[in-house]
Amino acid sequence: MSTTVLPDRTTAPAASTKPALRGILWLVLRQNRLLLWTLGILLVLAVADLLWIHFASSGIVSELRRTDCYYPETWDRRECWNRLEPIDRPNFWYLQVLQPAVTAVPLLTGVFVGAPLLAQEYERGTIRLIRAQSVSPVRWLTVRLAVPGLAVLAAAGVLASLMTWVWWTDIVHGPAAFDPPFQFFTYPVLGLAPIAWSLFALTLGVLIGQLVRRTLPAMFLTGALVAAAHGLVLWARPHFYPAVEQIAAVGTPQPTNAWLLGRGIVLPDGTHASTDSCLFSARAPGCDEAIASWARFHPADHLVPIQLVEAGILLALTLLLLLAVFRRIRA
Repeated sequence: MSTTVLPDRTTAPAASTKPALRGILWLVLRQNRLLLWTLGILLVLAVADLLWIHFASSGIVSELRRTDCYYPETWDRRECWNRLEPIDRPNFWYLQVLQPAVTAVPLLTGVFVGAPLLAQEYERGTIRLIRAQSVSPVRWLTVRLAVPGLAVLAAAGVLASLMTWVWWTDIVHGPAAFDPPFQFFTYPVLGLAPIAWSLFALTLGVLIGQLVRRTLPAMFLTGALVAAAHGLVLWARPHFYPAVEQIAAVGTPQPTNAWLLGRGIVLPDGTHASTDSCLFSARAPGCDEAIASWARFHPADHLVPIQLVEAGILLALTLLLLLAVFRRIRA
């Protein structure tokens, strides 16, 4: 009788390799692989564009300085104008292409990342499988939100940093472009704004998808609410930080890159009148009594405190939205 012992097939060989990621994290990474690849590719393209803008602008500026063509009073010389003309291309690409695209990032994040995240789970019925698994709904939701959330945070952070760097280095301090920080397409791409708005839109989309439980309606509703939130914050933004009140002689220009909130003339009795025609010439009809001009504005150095207040409000709202999402997943 043979005494050969068959190998125990229930025991894995010692040399076998195990996947580094298993369980719920592996599943969520698989579910988000299209998102991660898309964000990665778009981020690489944006970074490449911004680096090209910086190095192209730096080369042109170096040439202008070397040939004494940097300052505007020299641009009437043909050779200086020919050396300055190539800078229009990187400036156009930054101001007319990248700024509107990055401004739309939070809206696109909420619509195409946040809204379908849970809406698809409810629509397909896969949300019911959660309670049948050993993983708790709260743990599943934590990992489900963490992967796209960290991806959006990283992408928005890199994009905001590079957009701000190029704006400060090559646009504001460049020889030809004029781009005050409070303009419509400028403010949303600088500093903390892209990061705070992207996280807020993502979380708002998740909650809308959880409430609506249908993907397309959740996407449309998220887009409308993010746009409405932008409008509301734009209306409230001037009040996030005390504005500067200036009384000066008639015809005094406002500070460079400032956000003008109001202006007019000062009458002899101290009354402030909003008469634009008197700002440039006291000889205009009805302006002969003006003794000074007044202006109310936010100078460029108010950008950081205004953005800190706005980012704080958005992050507080994001935490409240997250709390609502987790409370509903337990129900």
